[in-house]
Amino acid sequence: MSNLNPKEVAGTFAANLVQDGMTVGLGTGSTAWFAIQRLGERVREGLQMRAIPTSEASARQATELGIQLVGFDAVNHIDITIDGADEINAEFCMLKGGGGALLREKVVASITKRQICIVDPSKVVEFLGTFPLPVEVVPFGWPVVARHVEALGGSYTLRQTKDAEPTTYVTDNGNYILDCNLYPITDPPKLEQNLKMLPGVVEVGLFIDMAHTLIIGNPDGTCSLKDKETAN
Repeated sequence: MSNLNPKEVAGTFAANLVQDGMTVGLGTGSTAWFAIQRLGERVREGLQMRAIPTSEASARQATELGIQLVGFDAVNHIDITIDGADEINAEFCMLKGGGGALLREKVVASITKRQICIVDPSKVVEFLGTFPLPVEVVPFGWPVVARHVEALGGSYTLRQTKDAEPTTYVTDNGNYILDCNLYPITDPPKLEQNLKMLPGVVEVGLFIDMAHTLIIGNPDGTCSLKDKETAN
């Protein structure tokens, strides 16, 4: 019986959907890493594509693989973005930002024609929020935002680096992240709106009406593919 890495299965499957001439959004995280690896292989095999990364880490990986990168000044839309999620529910609402790239991921998703969410089965949940909700905040104002989170009935942790001597984690954009415990998130759109109205909040790791296709990788090497239009 096969026991493959579901993240690699999903990432490879999604990367194989890219066609010649496409502009592709490159996600961030452990599942997106496999998609970028496969895209690099396809470029070496002759695939013509260009890409916009959602993080400095994904940009470095793509560059090492020979994938052409462009900026937003060169494109007005993205054909396909392939990215993971920390959680996704039946309505295709996603919770993202475990890798710290939620702001750039949301900017890329906002101009994407087809957002493909690649996950392993454990990421599909009934209610979002078991995974702490990342909220990107300006360093100056993070204590103010933190108190608002507590007023909403939640708790928070100011994200730290994973170094031997941890320091406050800083995003590619120079901001901090509050990892918020607000489970269960029963109304993701309302919570996103409430949090984004708080002064000091840069972005929230709730992605509403942005995912179009869900690809779930399975240990047996198969994928479950669901499109939002047919799932609801």
